[in-house]
Amino acid sequence: MGAAAVIEVGYAVKALEGRSGDRAVVVNRRDGMLVGAIDGLGHGDAAAEAADAAAAVIESTAGEPVEQIVARCHDALQGTRGAVLTLVDFAIDRKEISWVGVGNVEARLLEFGTSVLPGAVASAMLFGGVLGHNLPAIRPSRHSVGVGDVLVMATDGVRADFARQLQVSGPPRSIAERVLESSARNDDDALVVVARFLGEWK
Repeated sequence: MGAAAVIEVGYAVKALEGRSGDRAVVVNRRDGMLVGAIDGLGHGDAAAEAADAAAAVIESTAGEPVEQIVARCHDALQGTRGAVLTLVDFAIDRKEISWVGVGNVEARLLEFGTSVLPGAVASAMLFGGVLGHNLPAIRPSRHSVGVGDVLVMATDGVRADFARQLQVSGPPRSIAERVLESSARNDDDALVVVARFLGEWK
């Protein structure tokens, strides 16, 4: 039985024009799951190419620590438009997440029963920089996760006030679609990723 049995993920994405430069990445591992949200700088084909390059690195190096994966993304994006991202590693056996962001992709964790993001118990630590151009010294943080807890990630194509009245009932994809419908900006690509921790392996 894999991570998909204990973590459910859904996302919604909107392109400003043509191909979206925002990417969701979900990689199942025997001991957990990686969930990432990538925002290629700008929009259009150049942004999409940068996001695709970062997604390919995450998928091929999913067994490494998140800080090493981010560094590999930075190397792979040399010569591209560049991208920002936040990466979350669910470690099922330890019931915790390890997460870090470079740039401005928001990620917040809500405890089970919390209905709006101002009640979030933790937020990913974000470091200034752009992968492919300037990689800051990063330090992932860790936080425990319990049954029913919900992770919400959003690129900057989603208005910052989306957190004010966010309802986290229903399937993750439905939650992401509601956020995108109500809070997506009209001048950029937008992505919302939602993951819910369901419990332990049986």
